[in-house]
Amino acid sequence: MREIVHISTGQCGNQIGTAFWETISAEHNIDGSGRRIVADHPAAAAGTYSGDVHANDKLDVYYSQSGSRYVPRAVLVDLEPGTLDNVKSGPLGDLFRPDNYINALSSAGNNWAKGYYTEGAEILEQVMDVVRREVELTDSLQGFQMTHSLGGGTGSGLGTLLMTNLRDEYADRMIASYSVFPSIDSDTVVEPYNSVLALSQLLESTNETFCLDNHAMYSIFQRNLKISQPSYGDINKLVAQVMSGVTTSLRYPGELNSDLRKLAVNLVPFNRLHFFTVGYAPLFASAAKKFTNLSVPELTQQLLDGRNLMAGVKPTTGKYLTCGAFFRGNVAVKEIEDEMNKYRARNSNLFVDFIPDNVQTSLCSVPPKDVDMTATFVSNTTAISQLFERIHGHFELMFKRKAFLHWFTFEGMDINEFTEAESNIKDLMSDYLQHQDNQFIPDEYEKYDDEEMIQEGYADEAEAIGA
Repeated sequence: MREIVHISTGQCGNQIGTAFWETISAEHNIDGSGRRIVADHPAAAAGTYSGDVHANDKLDVYYSQSGSRYVPRAVLVDLEPGTLDNVKSGPLGDLFRPDNYINALSSAGNNWAKGYYTEGAEILEQVMDVVRREVELTDSLQGFQMTHSLGGGTGSGLGTLLMTNLRDEYADRMIASYSVFPSIDSDTVVEPYNSVLALSQLLESTNETFCLDNHAMYSIFQRNLKISQPSYGDINKLVAQVMSGVTTSLRYPGELNSDLRKLAVNLVPFNRLHFFTVGYAPLFASAAKKFTNLSVPELTQQLLDGRNLMAGVKPTTGKYLTCGAFFRGNVAVKEIEDEMNKYRARNSNLFVDFIPDNVQTSLCSVPPKDVDMTATFVSNTTAISQLFERIHGHFELMFKRKAFLHWFTFEGMDINEFTEAESNIKDLMSDYLQHQDNQFIPDEYEKYDDEEMIQEGYADEAEAIGA
């Protein structure tokens, strides 16, 4: 089995992580103590069934088994005890292994440097010991996934420190992050610094980064779900539904993208460009449910509406490098492919022309609880550079005046680290835009003249360039 170890870091990361475990545990009929519930199975209700309800569930991906209990492969980390105390006293408090709660007694104080260099570094080895123990309990580790935010100190600083160490120690394993970017109207002044410093680390340490934006998700609640003041709990549940949709083919038998590596191979055409936007359907107010007929065309329409993306970007101003749609429920594969192909044909100007088959589809016949069918959209679009540009713009305004830098340099940071991080983000934006404008020339062709290309086996390319 291809196992995944989940790591929740910081307040935001732990709240989203808890919502994720609550969602998938409900889907797999696992209660708050880690035991399977079979009472709702017809045979179980009749007293004639005592085995697994979902015989084909790939539970080993996210859970290890201890006797009759299923224990999440999860590590929960924070630099202050408050958030983890809330998890312990909540409905899932008995689900996680007690040794896998790791916290310090201080706080990162919204400071990336505290999470990366000082407070976070002090508990790093303790966290890595727990991660190593979880890895030893796997048969064939697939990789890691992390939930965290980029705006705070723990999620951004300690989160990226952990991923850097995971990359060094498990270089051949996949690392995916669900990263919450700061919203436009944030109340934390130094979030642009934290975000740029963390984003610069994500460039090198992750294989897949799913970008989430609080402001975009607030807009979805207000526009689609008709909830004017959504709580963080509401937003976390929405993120958990997206994570559930993305990981469906990891947890159930699927027809495509059955692990993190295959997902990356299909969606990441260039190593640095691994930042995804995500969408989810159906999204409608509870009062509108009885007037809505769930169908593949309806789900596809919502899924591909740029306003429903959970990052503050406009996909119509960029181009899709690749994208994937993950459907769940009793749906025909051909119907899904037809709808996605229709969209691509009608909107060919929104897709790069150098990747012919850049729309992937996946189907799982097991729907989520209480819904007949759902769909999750993951796209690698050049429009994501808008999100980076907004954050960089706020960063640049403060960095020009060297505002608030003393809080970071006091923790041992060098001002050159800010300059380097800013340069990395500028290069990333440039990389996305050059592929949007079709200005890319493969490096391996640039270094050859015609004769050398022929000798190295590039005869067709040499002829094409010469033409």
